[in-house]
Amino acid sequence: MNLKRLFPLVLIALSTAVFAQEPVRFAFITDNHFSFGSRAVGELRQCIADINAQDSLDFVVFGGDITDFGADEEIAAVKTIIDSLRLTYYVVAGNHDAKWSESGCNTFKKVFGYEHFEFEKKGWRFLGCNSGPDMRMAPALLPRESMEWLRSIDGGKKSIFFNHFPQDTSVLNYFEVTRELKRIGVEFEIGGHWHKDQVLNYDGIPAVLCRAAKSDARKPAGYSIFVLYPDRISVRERRLFPHSDVQFDPWYETALRHVVDTVTYDADGISASYPWMRYDVNRKYPQVAEVWKYMEDSNIASGFARDGDRAYYSTTAGQVKAISVKDGKQIWAKSFPGKIFSTPAVSGKILVFGCTDGKVYALNTRNGKTLWSRAADKSIVASPVIFDGKVFAGSSDGVFRALDLKTGRLLWSFDEVEGFVECRPFVDADQVVFGTWGNRLYSLDTRTGALQWIWKCTKPSRMYSPAAVWPVKSKGKIFIANPDRSMYVIDAVTGRQLCEQPMTARESICLSPDGETVYTKSMWHKLFAFSTEDGSVKWSAETHAGYDIAPTPIAVAGDTVLYPSDKGNLLAFSRKDGSPLWAHKISLALVNPMEIWEEGGRQHVLASTMDGAVSHLVF
Repeated sequence: MNLKRLFPLVLIALSTAVFAQEPVRFAFITDNHFSFGSRAVGELRQCIADINAQDSLDFVVFGGDITDFGADEEIAAVKTIIDSLRLTYYVVAGNHDAKWSESGCNTFKKVFGYEHFEFEKKGWRFLGCNSGPDMRMAPALLPRESMEWLRSIDGGKKSIFFNHFPQDTSVLNYFEVTRELKRIGVEFEIGGHWHKDQVLNYDGIPAVLCRAAKSDARKPAGYSIFVLYPDRISVRERRLFPHSDVQFDPWYETALRHVVDTVTYDADGISASYPWMRYDVNRKYPQVAEVWKYMEDSNIASGFARDGDRAYYSTTAGQVKAISVKDGKQIWAKSFPGKIFSTPAVSGKILVFGCTDGKVYALNTRNGKTLWSRAADKSIVASPVIFDGKVFAGSSDGVFRALDLKTGRLLWSFDEVEGFVECRPFVDADQVVFGTWGNRLYSLDTRTGALQWIWKCTKPSRMYSPAAVWPVKSKGKIFIANPDRSMYVIDAVTGRQLCEQPMTARESICLSPDGETVYTKSMWHKLFAFSTEDGSVKWSAETHAGYDIAPTPIAVAGDTVLYPSDKGNLLAFSRKDGSPLWAHKISLALVNPMEIWEEGGRQHVLASTMDGAVSHLVF
């Protein structure tokens, strides 16, 4: 045997064995909540500087809520700061990066270049993706696009998974996610969101949530350091001033192993731990018939426009589709270069909607051909209204516009809007009313765009802005449901607040066809009917819906009030007294704005859900 030739081979084998045992060390920073002028700016810089001063780390992962409001300028500023890292880094978005995103979640993808990641290091595979909810207030939901990505990943490799949310019932499709992660080979999960160190277990997969990067009354700013061995993992805190020289002992360590899925699923594929209304409720109330139903391959975050036997809707993948109301079959589809959260409007042969590429589009309803487009300076996540041959549309660039329906020609613009527009405005011959994420409700003259009045929410946080609610009007009054949990009655002419009904509403509101009643739903299982005459309560009903934050408007269908939930449920109550009538489960996620009409003596409902379900119901 030639020892000279054998010796290098032995060295290679030994070095390979040593390398295989070498641990992976990485930093995890989450929940920095960057906003200009806050202490989070300096604290993020301190975390970056502290990481750069170390030599033993392999990479850095940011676990979401890197910003407080998802604004374009916030995301750009954060990117500039974390680009100063000497190490490679990876980022997932959290709910604060997505829910209040003026760009409709496009800026995050544009700035960082991805919405999920996959890479390998020293024998381990690392995966991460965004968590939602995208634009609409609802529990977290791994988007349909992310679920398709997970399903495309091969199994058989030891993996670690990052997501902002805990993968328990905090995420509506948690059991679908966990099932895929087990198939892939995930042995450990890491998240944030709760702003504290927490040990969890997701049906056999061990997990931790980690402290927020920003300081609080109990501890200074800091982050987490993980050490990953072939068969175990440990995590410790790294606290900054004045204790950055202190090496804290690991607060958690556990052995790792391949996790086999032993969860029991029902006939509909829902796990035994699922705590909410299940599909078997549909068999309990057979008076609700499902004419047809299908699943999109992306999320849907907007409602329908309908013109006779055709209906139109958009997806967050940037598609607009025309379908047959009769059987749900696609007539045409057209793709656009941005996510779409805008509920379309239709008049004659023209379909209008906003896109996050920053344009209002008008399409021919027969074939989807673009008739015209009008550009704004930022994304458009708001929904347009067509009235008297004009298109009224808000945007994220501080401008509200009126356009000619046939040509897209600008008729007037109001350029003093504070905060971006998400809602569909109320429009009649006298006024255009819309809210923004700047704590303001505006009323403009329909003919000229001149400012009539501004109503301001007295709560200081912009999270309490009347921005998601679709305002309604009756008897000279504007009615809104605000995220501060109140229903407000505002004089339509002066903007003076006439009445507040606290703890009765959270963004969802509806006006009865006769204009006599306004309906709202609270965050905690209550449905209310108010008189439009004086704002007094006509009746209230227990919904048994639990905690519900869906901003989707309530709807009226004949003598029935339809309550759309944030968990894919549609609940029906009597318009007369609020007594319960029936319940139907469409899917797992937020029910979007519905299209309702009467035909053949029955009520028809076109409904979609955030996780991509599209359904035609009849009762």
